[in-house]
Amino acid sequence: MKKLLLTSIALLGLGLTLAGCSSKSDASSKSTLNVGILQVVQHGSLDEARQGFKAGLKQELKTHHKSVTVKYHYLNAQGDQANLNTMSQQLVQQKNDLLLGIATPAAQALAKKTKTTPTLVTAVTDLKSAGLVKSNSKPQTNVSGTSDLTPVGLQLKLLASMSKGNKPLGIMYNSSEENSVLQVNLAKAYAKKHHINVKVVSATSTNDVTSVLAGLEGKISGLYLPTDNLMASAMKTIGQKAKAAKLPVVTGSIEMAQDGGTATYGINYYDLGKQTGKMAYAALENNKKPQTTAVQTSKKLHMYINKANAKAIGLKTSQIQEP
Repeated sequence: MKKLLLTSIALLGLGLTLAGCSSKSDASSKSTLNVGILQVVQHGSLDEARQGFKAGLKQELKTHHKSVTVKYHYLNAQGDQANLNTMSQQLVQQKNDLLLGIATPAAQALAKKTKTTPTLVTAVTDLKSAGLVKSNSKPQTNVSGTSDLTPVGLQLKLLASMSKGNKPLGIMYNSSEENSVLQVNLAKAYAKKHHINVKVVSATSTNDVTSVLAGLEGKISGLYLPTDNLMASAMKTIGQKAKAAKLPVVTGSIEMAQDGGTATYGINYYDLGKQTGKMAYAALENNKKPQTTAVQTSKKLHMYINKANAKAIGLKTSQIQEP
């Protein structure tokens, strides 16, 4: 009787264990995966990151012969903090299998709403300084992803090689964006070390951009723009003004250079998005948790020259060399 009772207890315990395992949410066993995407604002770089993410995840599923449908729930806050708050809440309540935050404000909004749903981010310069992870090598939170930190020093070096005269190099950014503040600090440190004179200015709205640019007229020999969401959104305006003043413009991203800059040596956001998509596959299908997934940086750097812009400001493409 005692032996029978012990056997029954053992079987009951095993049953509870198996029941616990079967009730656990396992995205890898699903035929349809739900992915919520929150993007802070619409512009070329972030749009490319989103498309790259989808392509990367699709490629991984195809490579591993996974017959899985991915359903995307995409929301764009259009730069509005109130939208970020309500949209992040909405995506969390949808019980998505994975969340993607594109750019720092979107990533932070999602991180505030859930500590359990696996969350990846992209187009975030420094996840640790943004409060998203404990460390970039060991996140220890439900967040990981890809950093868009560019080679700021090399980009400033590129601008210096393209600029003429003794006037300082201009640096324009949005002081309200944490990612931009970090990059500008790196640029100032590089400039100081290499004895480059810089004039740093800030614009915090689209309307500010035009007036700040007007204030730089005749005072700088070139303009540097980090990967800044406001600058990217206003890139066409900046490009037109700089071209009229015959100023070379080096940008943080290729997409920004395409929209009105002269050149860059930096990252391609589509490629960065693809990297993030591959991380998503590992999280969804291989159960690789963000907590133990190191933050990645871009695996590729590209030299890009906007030939039409270079010609318009009087530069030959042969004069623009990789730094």
